[in-house]
Amino acid sequence: MKIFKTFLLIIAFSTILGTFQYVSAQTQISEPDLIMEERVSTPLNRHYQSGLTFDFVVNNFGFGIGGQYRRVLAPQMEGVFNMRITGLRDASEQTFTDVFFGQQVVPNKYQRAFAFPAMIGLRKRLFADKVQDQYRFFVSASVGGVAAFSYPYFNDRNNNGYREQFNDNFEQVNDIFTGWSEGDWHFGGAGEFKIGVDVGRNFSKVTSIEFGYYMNYYPDGIQMMTPTQPDLREGVPPGESPFQEDPNNPGEILLEPYFDAQKFFGTPQITVTFGSLW
Repeated sequence: MKIFKTFLLIIAFSTILGTFQYVSAQTQISEPDLIMEERVSTPLNRHYQSGLTFDFVVNNFGFGIGGQYRRVLAPQMEGVFNMRITGLRDASEQTFTDVFFGQQVVPNKYQRAFAFPAMIGLRKRLFADKVQDQYRFFVSASVGGVAAFSYPYFNDRNNNGYREQFNDNFEQVNDIFTGWSEGDWHFGGAGEFKIGVDVGRNFSKVTSIEFGYYMNYYPDGIQMMTPTQPDLREGVPPGESPFQEDPNNPGEILLEPYFDAQKFFGTPQITVTFGSLW
């Protein structure tokens, strides 16, 4: 009888011990509840109200430089005003370089031009509550006016609208500093749309890179490429002039329309910005 009681005690003890080990094991493998931490973004106006930046631009028109003034309008929004000088050209232009003398020539080019846009717009920070402050993503859009100055690409001595190269009236390409006295001003509208990122935890020092699209529109157009070209003869024997002469004015070459004045100029653009905020 004593042995039987001892046996029952052993079974009861084993059962209790096994239950305790099972509960302990279950407790060890269970994961604690996930605590969600709510991140609060830093308002822009906590660090500054205004700022000035210097911009360096690269696009299909060439290079440009400019400046920008910023003003905080809301915790994650700024108003911007920027001015810039940049090149302006026809999208079809192709530059060829003389391998012997290094001179660059653009076939059918008629004028060089520079644009001076002045635009006002808004700049909005994106993902402020999801991305840390050292990477401040934003989107911006600006519109405004633009003035463009164009001047002759070559010395069109007889004002016939195309560059003569194969007779006694050879017309030399102007260098970049020649022909300004014969230039004209053109006025129109400008706009751009950009996305980018401000880099750095220090809000007072600005380092940004932006990708966007920049555009100009001139209601009267700018004649960037040659407006006329010689009317060519068909089936010309070797050694004879390929140009059609004006029957009413012997020796004068007949001309036909070629490129129209261009009104819209658009290009993708990359902008690198440096500056200070206060």
